[in-house]
Parts: sequence; structure tokens; C-alpha cells
Amino acid sequence: KDSITNAGTIDHFKITDLVALASVIGALFGSGGGGEVNNAISLMAAQEQYGVTKGTEVWESFRERNDPEAVLTVHNGESFPYAVKPANAQGEALPDAGSVTTEPLVHDATGTGADQSANAASATATANALTSAKRGMSNALVVSGKYTASGHPVAVFGPQTGYFAPQLLMLQEIQGPGISARGASFAGLSMYVELGRGQDYSWSATTSGQDIIDTYAVELCQDDYHYLYHGTCTAMEKIEQKNSWAPTTADGTAAGSYTMRVWRTKYGPVEYRATVGGKKVAYTTLRSSYLHEADSIIGFQMLNDPDYVKSPQTFQSAVQHINYTFNWFYADSTHTAYYNSGNNPVRPSGVDAEFPVWAQAAYEWKNWNPTTNSADYTPASAHPNSIDQDYYVSWNNKQALDYATASWGDGSVHRGNLLEDRVKKLVAAGGVTRASLVKAMADASTADLRAEDVLPDLLKVINSSTVTDSTAAAAVSKLQAWLTAGGKRTETSAGSKKYADADAVRILDAWWPLLAQGIFQPGLGTDLYTAFQANLPVDESPSAAHGPTGAHAGSSFQYGWWSYVDKDVRAVLGESVRGPLADKYCGGGSIGACRDILISTLKTAAGKTAAQVYPGDDLCSAGDQWCADSIVQRTLGGIKHYNISWQNRPTFQQVVEFTSHR
Repeated sequence: KDSITNAGTIDHFKITDLVALASVIGALFGSGGGGEVNNAISLMAAQEQYGVTKGTEVWESFRERNDPEAVLTVHNGESFPYAVKPANAQGEALPDAGSVTTEPLVHDATGTGADQSANAASATATANALTSAKRGMSNALVVSGKYTASGHPVAVFGPQTGYFAPQLLMLQEIQGPGISARGASFAGLSMYVELGRGQDYSWSATTSGQDIIDTYAVELCQDDYHYLYHGTCTAMEKIEQKNSWAPTTADGTAAGSYTMRVWRTKYGPVEYRATVGGKKVAYTTLRSSYLHEADSIIGFQMLNDPDYVKSPQTFQSAVQHINYTFNWFYADSTHTAYYNSGNNPVRPSGVDAEFPVWAQAAYEWKNWNPTTNSADYTPASAHPNSIDQDYYVSWNNKQALDYATASWGDGSVHRGNLLEDRVKKLVAAGGVTRASLVKAMADASTADLRAEDVLPDLLKVINSSTVTDSTAAAAVSKLQAWLTAGGKRTETSAGSKKYADADAVRILDAWWPLLAQGIFQPGLGTDLYTAFQANLPVDESPSAAHGPTGAHAGSSFQYGWWSYVDKDVRAVLGESVRGPLADKYCGGGSIGACRDILISTLKTAAGKTAAQVYPGDDLCSAGDQWCADSIVQRTLGGIKHYNISWQNRPTFQQVVEFTSHR
């Protein structure tokens, strides 16, 4: 039905529509993993730069699989080993240098602008498919009643699902036999409340991102569309979908179309092609929740059932039935709880989940059945879980000791630290209230992570000697004043659309990519520096359109080289660093040379105009700092909204404090 003219009729939803929606939402927010080919490319670049032994050590230090300085959701020291590095890796299928090509997704583009649209769609879809873990959002702050003013647990939590018009989420209340719940659900998946409250308990989730997607190298036979499966040459399945468009009242774009084509194997769809030891292979990605996208409805049914969820234990039992990768949080009048969900496949002991492996029986998931895509999964007790810990925080950070997530960046500085530092301080003081916990969340939502956790050490290096250059000295003065004021990205007054400390914000935005390059590229070399950026972008400030979430999305500071800069600069300063990088990079480890790099890059950054730092786009004019950061409600219908001020927080939140229980 035409959303503008109201002509036509509305098609009824079918069961397949609901499954498709569940698949999209699950892929966006609940399917960690992939990226093994990029990991292999950066490992080989490290080994080329340093030699095999040293290169592997350097790669592992940047990967930060189990960084001892990482903020943890379960912080009581309990270990939950998963996807850990094996002592002797087996079955690895690393590509020959320079042989990797991305499998094209979009073909046969026609119509005005079709080439650009198709290329953009292909690039976006491929990137999204390979970096699902990089769309982690949502946060949670949960405090045990032992540390609250009322003696009852307090929670502030919610999903960070982006901004759209209309929004992805809808609010609803469902009452009936075996169901009593109120909260948020994704539109089209509203059979149950997915994030909300029951009669005397509430729950919410954050994206967890542990690895449930593995990459296999299938050896090709006969041609590029046949592969060896257990010794038999087997045809790939071709799946196609044609997308087309025509002018409408709302959008006058000329008619056009393109075809999306995927080649599927028993080990999943083809994402790359390459050679391994001279043999032609296709790299495929296998997701444990594939063919099981609708299974999680059982867990949501249980969460909505007041006769099922009566305690933290029954809550944990319910979310164990959700096969997507999420962190789940619970609060009632007496207890709090946490559980990490997902179908974590049991891999052979010699398989390293970080890299592609050969598509052979010896390296498949334990008891994997390709027809049903079922396998053995780790037991519930092996998933990070906890009841009544003093407090829980989650902003898509590392779940627990020894629990490796698929995404890079779980190091000493993570946006989870913005919550950890504030909540830990509140708990230490005691008497936490709903208001104080909301304030902690809101305070973190406007903080610049780089300013709060990395800038102090950068300034410590620069100020190790008197700054004599006038340009650098002025920049240092502005940065220090901003840091003293809190390092926030906030307006001078509500609605002013002008930042307080605007010059300092501009300087840091311009400086960060320059200082990262200045510190690391000389030691890593151009090839390895570039390869590591494919694993983890240098920056994800609000206006950094090159970050995984893109521009105007709100969610910021999850992915970046914050930990690398932090660890390296602290090492150069001679401070204690647990889990250091394999080398000292800034100035080759010399504090004087490091200082020279920082001052040189700072002077360059300070000289950049606002128009250069914020070049503008189809929504913002060049130099408009506030607009460059601002959040845009992405239009899905016929109504558009004004930009809103940047904030780094959930799209929908609950503030919870129950005073009684059944």
C-alpha cells in the first residue's frame, strides 16, 4: 500500500515474514563472529613485518583476546573459558598472500544510479555480514540491594537499536492466560515482549558478540561453483533475489533494479575466494543460529510467563533458550542476575576460532549435522552467568575472564569503562538510588572516551617538558581546560547547537587519527598498520563516518585504538601495564621522541579548520560541528524528523526498582 497516496491494499503477514524479520534482527544485534579472513591477512602482515615468531606475538598483543585490564561484566574472578587460543592450532587454512578477493553480492544493475546503488549495497552487505560483532549496542547498569538506599535492587537498562522513523521498537502490554508483560518489541515480532517487565521483575539485554560464526575454506573442484564435501565434488546452491524500484510520490528516483546472488555450501555462504598453498578455495561462513532463527521464541515466551519466571534462577533458565548472542540482565525486589545466551558451538580442541580452517570432518563442530545445522553446544554452566553480584555493567564489553569475544578492542580502554568507573564509585559510597544511577548513565552518554581515559596520559607526555611552541601550547591549554571541565561533548545551553569547549573537541577529533598513525605506523609499517585497521577502526567518535555504525547513528566509542594508544603511552611513561603491546611504538619507546610525535601531530590537528575536520554531508554544512555529531532518525516511511543532539545511550530504557515480590 502506498504510504503517501494510501492507494492499494495491505498484504497480510505470513509466518515466513516473521521468520525473515527475526533473522534480520538476530543478524543485526545477536550474531557475533566472522572476520577470520581479515584476521589471517593481518597475521600474515605481522609475520611479514617481524618474522613468524615476533609477528605472531605482535598480532596477539593487538588482538587482546584475554586482556587483564579489560572491564568485565562478571568481575568476581570467575573464569568461563571459550574460544581460547589452543596450544597447538590445527587445520588452519590461511590464504596465500594477495590472493583474497571478496565475493560479489550484487549483479546486473540497471537504471539511473543503479551502479552506485548496487555497489554501495554490495559493499555494505558484505561488510555487515563479515562484521556482525561490530554492531554491538545497548547498555545496562544494575546494582544489588545491598548497596542501594532502599535495600532493593536498582537497574537502568535498555537496547541501543539505532534511530529510525518510525523506530524499530514498539511499546506494548500483553495480558492473558500464561502471559503478563509490558515493554518493547521489534515491530513485526511483537508476539511477546522482548525487553521489559513482568508482574514483579524486569529484564533487558545488550549485544554480547561471542563467536558463533566460523569461516571454512572449501576446496574447489570442477569449477568455481563446486567444492569438496567429505571427498565428494558437490555443487554449490545458487540463491538469488532481484530488487527493483520505481518512482513514487515520496521518491522520484528513476526505475531500476539489481540482482543479489549468494552461493551457498553446506558450510554456509561464500564470502571470499582465494588460494591456499596454490589450491583454489572459497571461504564460507557458518553461523550456529542459521536454520534456527525462530527457535528463540521459546525463551521469550518463558520471559513473558509469570508462572515460569519467579526468581533469578528461572530467569536464567528462560534465556538459555535464546540462541542469539546477548547479555541478559534481571532485577526483582530482592535479586539481580546475569546470563550470556547463544548457541556456542563445541569446536575440536585444536581449532583456533580466530582463523579460517579447512572444511574437513576433523575441524567441524562436534556432532555437526549440515542438514539441520545442529551441533553440540557448550552447556549453560559454561556461559558467563551470575546472581547477586554487587553490580553489573555492560556496554558490549568483555563478559568474563577467559571468555573471548569475536570483536577486537576488549582492552584497557573501552566505553564500558565509562559505566564501570561511575557505578563502581556509587557502589563504594553506598545508598544508590534510581536518580543517581540514571545520572551515571546520562553522564556517560555525553562523555568523550578518548578525553576521559586517554588524553590525561597524552598530556602527561607532552608536559614532561615545557611546551615552547605557541600553537602547541595553545592547543594543550584548550585540551586541559576541556578535560578539567569533564571532557563532555555538550551544548553551551539546551538547543544552542554549539558545543562548549568547541575548539578542544575539534582539536581532539582532528588529532586522534593523526596521533594513532604517528605512533604506530613507523613501527608497524604501512601494510600491517592498514591490515590492523581492517580488524579495528582507529576511531568511532560521533562524527567519524568511517566507524562501523556510520555517521549520525548515536552509538560511539565502542571501536577504536583507545587501548593501543593507552597501553603504549603508559609503557613509554614507564608505568605498569598489564598485558602490554609486544613493542613500544611511540617514538620507539623514547619519551622524548614520543613527545615530538605528539606535539607535531597536535600542531597539525590544531591548524585544521572546522570545515576540514567536519567536511559536511547531505545533512550538514561543512564546519557544523554539532550537526556532524547529531543523531538522524533514518527515514523508513514518509515522515522525516529533525536532527537531535548527540547522545550515547539506549534508544529505550527502563528505570527499575521493585519493592515487593510474590
